[in-house]
Amino acid sequence: MRKVIFAINITVDGCCDHTKQFVDEEKLEYFTHLTREVDLQVFGRKTYQLMVPYWPEVLKNQSETKADTEFARAFDSINKIVFSRSLDRAEDKNTRIVRTNLRDEILKLKQEQGKNILVGGVDIPSQLIELGLVDEYRFVVGPIVAGEGRRLLEGVNLPEKLQLKLVETKIFKSGSVALRYLKQ
Repeated sequence: MRKVIFAINITVDGCCDHTKQFVDEEKLEYFTHLTREVDLQVFGRKTYQLMVPYWPEVLKNQSETKADTEFARAFDSINKIVFSRSLDRAEDKNTRIVRTNLRDEILKLKQEQGKNILVGGVDIPSQLIELGLVDEYRFVVGPIVAGEGRRLLEGVNLPEKLQLKLVETKIFKSGSVALRYLKQ
């Protein structure tokens, strides 16, 4: 069975707003490696529209750093699903828009053959966490106290406390720390 992996950059105080933090080459390399380990990414509309057309343009222009280009290459090559009621069409070739029930679709995807599934953003992962469908958590905590902005898992109502097991850590030169947890 495929696992659902939730990965996100956050600040020390739990802010997950991308405008309140920085992504350096080490973080990009980390997420490039993670993206290459899966064969499907799942987003909501907002996160998808932050990623596309930005990363496909980086790949097309090749005017950014090597780390940017490598992430763009990995991102562009992978299949994506966007859960949206309002998005009319996908902007890239490997994307399918899904309007059906999130729970049912993810349960179906987990049963399919293939590598694991990577989930990004906040809204869709929060719903999946509430439904108990996230198997692994990857938090990259940046050495920033934002003091404002959207918080991770804001508004999530868990039916019971979620116990995680820390299975891997990585410290970046920038002071960021990657934490990998498995659901127990």
